[in-house]
Amino acid sequence: MRLAVVGANGHMGRELIRTVIETDHVELAAVLVRSGSIWLGKDAGTLAGTELLGIEVTDNPCLALEKVDGILDFTRPEASIAYVSYAVQASLVHVIGTTGFSDEQERVIAHAARDITIIKSGNMSLGINLLAGFASRAAPTLLAEDFDIEILEMHHRRKVDAPSGTALFLGKSVAQNCNIDLEKEGLCIHHGDTGERQKGTIGFASLRGGTVAGEHSVVFAGEGERIILSHIAEDRSIFARGAIKAALWARDKPHGLYSMLNVLGLID
Repeated sequence: MRLAVVGANGHMGRELIRTVIETDHVELAAVLVRSGSIWLGKDAGTLAGTELLGIEVTDNPCLALEKVDGILDFTRPEASIAYVSYAVQASLVHVIGTTGFSDEQERVIAHAARDITIIKSGNMSLGINLLAGFASRAAPTLLAEDFDIEILEMHHRRKVDAPSGTALFLGKSVAQNCNIDLEKEGLCIHHGDTGERQKGTIGFASLRGGTVAGEHSVVFAGEGERIILSHIAEDRSIFARGAIKAALWARDKPHGLYSMLNVLGLID
């Protein structure tokens, strides 16, 4: 499967390049960056810190995406929306690891999924998706016993959205299984004079610093006891491997919007 890496000059973009060239059954076919990047015209291997790959870094999606089967996209919301349009035009699989979309942008992606196969997830790792499954199954029982639910996440200093897409993914997984409307009343960000914690809400706390790839914990806090389910990402390659797995899985699937839970067989 011939894959394009977009947003290639970011941390995940470079990791995707390195992982694609090391993975069987996929081929790096195009590498894209934003207009004006210092990497334009350079070899993709130079960008990723590998041997020369003979692939020129470009900012021209119309030309670059003509020869690929799928897009690996860990960029920014506005960039992902632009690449969705290109994916529809070229009938490409689009794997989206970007987070922080607005409601309108989410609707654009859902509409595009009528015409192409899209895998979109706040986190592409096996471990996080299993954590979501464990937490969502435990939550109804613990909530009925008056446990409070808190989600704690930490990422590197350059991350721009908070709570992280993964934290929100975990929160939504728990909320859905507990009949909590996370969008309207269930999401709780602790700041200032908040008063007592309200039952039936899910709290979020975000930490930023250093080069942390990603740490997430779902905390169930009861009277005199706590249950903590955690995942620590030690290396961004876990997300890159997941994205490639998603692309290969999606290649022969009907058009639609899927998640890593589908890819991993955790939901139908």
